[in-house]
Amino acid sequence: MLSAADNELLTRTDADQPMGRYFRCFWQPVALSAELPEPDCTPLRVQVLGEKLLAFRDTQGRVGLVDPVCPHRGADLYYGRNEDCGLRCVFHGWKFGVDGKAMDLPNVAPDSNYHRDMAIKAYPTREYGGIVWAYLGAQGGDGELPEVPRLEFGELPEAHRFVTKKRQECNWAQAIEGALDTSHFSFLHMPAPSVPSNENPDAPADEQRLAWIRRDPMPRFSIQAHDVGFVVGGARQAGGQNIYWRMAQFALPSHSTTPSTLPGENYFGYTFVPITDTACWIYTYVWNPDRPLTGQERAQLQGGHGVVAEVGPDYLPVRNKSNEYLLNRMDQKHKTFTGVHGVAEQDAMIQESQGAIADRTREHLTATDAAIVRFRRTVLAGAKALANGDPPQAPWRHDSYRLRSGSWVASEGTPFEDIMKERFGDPVGRVQAAKT
Repeated sequence: MLSAADNELLTRTDADQPMGRYFRCFWQPVALSAELPEPDCTPLRVQVLGEKLLAFRDTQGRVGLVDPVCPHRGADLYYGRNEDCGLRCVFHGWKFGVDGKAMDLPNVAPDSNYHRDMAIKAYPTREYGGIVWAYLGAQGGDGELPEVPRLEFGELPEAHRFVTKKRQECNWAQAIEGALDTSHFSFLHMPAPSVPSNENPDAPADEQRLAWIRRDPMPRFSIQAHDVGFVVGGARQAGGQNIYWRMAQFALPSHSTTPSTLPGENYFGYTFVPITDTACWIYTYVWNPDRPLTGQERAQLQGGHGVVAEVGPDYLPVRNKSNEYLLNRMDQKHKTFTGVHGVAEQDAMIQESQGAIADRTREHLTATDAAIVRFRRTVLAGAKALANGDPPQAPWRHDSYRLRSGSWVASEGTPFEDIMKERFGDPVGRVQAAKT
């Protein structure tokens, strides 16, 4: 369990909090590129790390992320005109560019310093992998910034990937802890006890792997650190002398990848972004480095499949806390362990049930929580080091984020590092740059 002080430190990400300052050392997803579909389109309200902002795509296709409050009289720029490479307030016509600088102040005297000095807060943005990223931290004296993390899905052609997001009504930390906790698959995502493993349409694994997971609910964990986080492997008994390994990545500050993929299958990953301390966006991406996704796969993902939730046009899950995730008690008795349809929805139900901010002082952890413990120690250490004047180095190691995880079967006694080399050709799952 955590102390109350460390739980507070872990979960609070406003700008005046240590974890908030830590998060601001890293690029953060703030929108899907598809939410700003064309030049001069409707601006998009954004809230990230407790801060309310406004995103817009200008006439040249550049994305601005700015303070939505016009500095003249406080009108909301969301209602403004997105025109001629800037956002114009409809109250008195003040206009600002993607860099936040004033472009036109039509009711200000020509000799006023306002024309030179007036600006609104604006954050640098980049587009990568179908996502708009923003850097909300302090820039160096020379304006130098780290690069966006080169997660593998963003290196691939658009046809090889699917990117979406969902809103979740709980703190970011318990959401990512759910993703790193691979032991819960033996229960949460299984059929009802009386139902064979092959009758589980929600699970992204074949019957044999599901049977191994179901039979062994106490995986043994190994963790290998790397320069932007760690990879965790959970080992379960398979047939004979074989061990079934499921490996998941964690990369700072809040990226993870799922553990089920065998060679040739699609990879899945997430980035968890605090909206406030009691809600987060989970950006979810699916990619295949070897081939384009098929039309059937895209149709499945659009409707919710596996760890990809079924969402509405506002990216709110169709099955959510307000409708009790459409839990069906008869299905729970006779079909699935939870009675809730969808792996992503089953995860959300449990994570949101822990409360808006989980009280970790009441926990009783076990050996199967090894990845959770390592995650907490890693991010808490980073936030504390930054508070003591030692900034993180991971943001500057953007190429190290090109990571994979997945499944493998190996002989009993094979070291975890060798498992990773067999599966990925690298002891921590790092892969070479994809060919675009």
